[in-house]
Amino acid sequence: MKNNPVEDKKLKVNHIGAGHRERLRKRFLNSGLDGFLDYEIIELLLTLGTPRKDCKQMAKEAIAKFKGLTNVLDATLEELQQIKGIGPSNAFGIKLFQSISERYAKEKNKPKILLDSPRLVFEYLREKLGREKKEHFMILCLDARNNLLVDDVSVGTLNASIVHPREVFKNAILNSASHVVVAHNHPSGDNTPSDEDIATTRRLVEAGKILGIVVADHIIVTRENYSSCAELGLI
Repeated sequence: MKNNPVEDKKLKVNHIGAGHRERLRKRFLNSGLDGFLDYEIIELLLTLGTPRKDCKQMAKEAIAKFKGLTNVLDATLEELQQIKGIGPSNAFGIKLFQSISERYAKEKNKPKILLDSPRLVFEYLREKLGREKKEHFMILCLDARNNLLVDDVSVGTLNASIVHPREVFKNAILNSASHVVVAHNHPSGDNTPSDEDIATTRRLVEAGKILGIVVADHIIVTRENYSSCAELGLI
């Protein structure tokens, strides 16, 4: 007797625990993990790699065996497989959580880059911009303590499209920057600010005032040296 594809499909959709699983996911989407018991969190993770099987009992056993949520989340694959029903496939959610947590912690705890002087900004940008043969315009978004939040770079001459305030302040707004330092390189090796550099700086300073984001400096970078518009009294 041949299997009925329609009936098979129904069985897959309506497997035991499907409704409970859906309710767990809706609870999480509506209110996060508030009100979740420890085993329900593990159950939710196990469902990511277990398409057609109730995960409640194995989640409860994992919590009991490892004596708590944290220990389950720290368990190795071999240790997890000591629980009846947990194998390499349905441990996927827990292993995914572990990997994401490690990556997140690594990114979150990156050493801060302090840029509280024109000289430090130059040292930071020297390798990035100093040897370039084309002009690059860079925006450094800083927090209130002058730690770098993010940098953004554009390639080309300092025309209106590259240094339009919308582009300059976009990342600053998205990253809640306290202030910004803008910079660009002079491939010629002459670090003297041009009339256009000065005009661009002043235009950005005025735009920053409207947005409440201070343009602290405009640094001109060459391979060997730099100029600071702030130090030159141009801001």
